[in-house]
Amino acid sequence: MRRNGTYIAIAVLLVSGLWAMRHFARGEPTASDGRIPAVAVAKVARRDLYKELTIQAEFRPYQEVELYAKVAGYLKAINVDFGDRVKAGDAIAEIEVPELRDELHRAIATEQRAEADHRDGHLDYVRLLGVNRTQPNLVAQQDLDAAEARDRSTEAAVAAAKAERERCQTLVGYTQIIAPFDGVVTARYADPGALIQTASSSQTQSLPLIRLSENQRLRLDFPVSVSYADEMEVGDPVEIVLEGSGRRLTEPITRFTRRIAMATRTMDTEVEVPNPDLKLIPGMYATVNLHLQNRPGALALPVEAVSPIGSPTVYWVDRVGEIEEQPVKLGIEGPEYYEVLSGLIDGEQVVIGSRAGLHPGQKVLPKAAF
Repeated sequence: MRRNGTYIAIAVLLVSGLWAMRHFARGEPTASDGRIPAVAVAKVARRDLYKELTIQAEFRPYQEVELYAKVAGYLKAINVDFGDRVKAGDAIAEIEVPELRDELHRAIATEQRAEADHRDGHLDYVRLLGVNRTQPNLVAQQDLDAAEARDRSTEAAVAAAKAERERCQTLVGYTQIIAPFDGVVTARYADPGALIQTASSSQTQSLPLIRLSENQRLRLDFPVSVSYADEMEVGDPVEIVLEGSGRRLTEPITRFTRRIAMATRTMDTEVEVPNPDLKLIPGMYATVNLHLQNRPGALALPVEAVSPIGSPTVYWVDRVGEIEEQPVKLGIEGPEYYEVLSGLIDGEQVVIGSRAGLHPGQKVLPKAAF
């Protein structure tokens, strides 16, 4: 048994020696003696880079109004409650104002009487004109002028009666509160039987009937620093991360004010977000990620490869496994990578992570991290 163990040990040593000789012949370092540390490295490569700007934002309705009564009266019916969805043109509520309907009926009767008077006056005037043409001087000029004046006055009375009837019809129409757009009722302020004052009443404080919000589309507003305002365009994609769920959306920039606020030195920017299922609620917070200064196909190295102190340098691993400290000139900083302007070329390996225990000229065994 001891002899068999000796043979096994000799075989292991032979295999280890052959492995070390093969790597030595290739110019590669070995870690068999424990003095050559393995280090994580990454290759400098071409990538599409961008600078990421993160901003906090809040959703708000695309449109939101509080509906008031145009005429005073008692609330006869209200057909919705908060949380209900309505369509444009739907009847929201009805105000009971009996005296308005009485006025409308009187106005209609007055218009009909004025039209009858005008028909009589106009026929009299037409007849007299006909007689005067066929038999001149048979009709006194005074009678002809009086008939013409009556024709015109009755015509004016018809116009006045029509205007009064239309005014009464408009007021009666105001007793129906109609939804101006598709939306969601987010508040209800009154119940049937309540006395409703007009929005223009100065004697008593008027209250709205409901609050209506268009939530099928939402506005996501956020301020962008003046430093980046000139780098945005309408239509640029924006990544939206919802707080809590972590759900991610991508929507284009819809509009911005094209004006810098002097107090904050920012420009208000807006993204319209479709919300057909109403899962997004106005007032929810979100994180907006803007991708600026795009650099397609830029030479890049991982952020963790660059020295955090002083001028930017990297630990570069040459072909024989020795570390060299290499100064680099960097461009934009993305979420994970720096743009390399000079100091490195495509395909070179750099050490990533902590440099503790490492120094230039040291032999290492590079291990690709990614």
